[in-house]
Amino acid sequence: MSVTMTPAATERVKSFMVNRGKGLGLRLGIKTTGCSGLAYVLEFVDDLNEDDELFSINGVNIIIDAKSLVYLSGIELDFIKEGLNEGFKFTNPNAKGECGCGESFNV
Repeated sequence: MSVTMTPAATERVKSFMVNRGKGLGLRLGIKTTGCSGLAYVLEFVDDLNEDDELFSINGVNIIIDAKSLVYLSGIELDFIKEGLNEGFKFTNPNAKGECGCGESFNV
């Protein structure tokens, strides 16, 4: 099981962590929501849970819980800027489809 990040995503997460001033890393998870069923969740992590898997990528810790890892194995996290918009982009080989607005996916 693997998780990868582009250099742009790595640098963005590093800057978030520096600005925050504390924490182990960034949690990548899923929640049930949206028109397609599942949505990505990003949040800071200060303490690991028992079922967490830690991926260290170029000095950035990405933490994924066991339930989410089933849906996120092989995912690539990118950070993109398009005009005035910017945000994280998820390339998930497990996703079979996405909703029209791109906020949720299904497997």
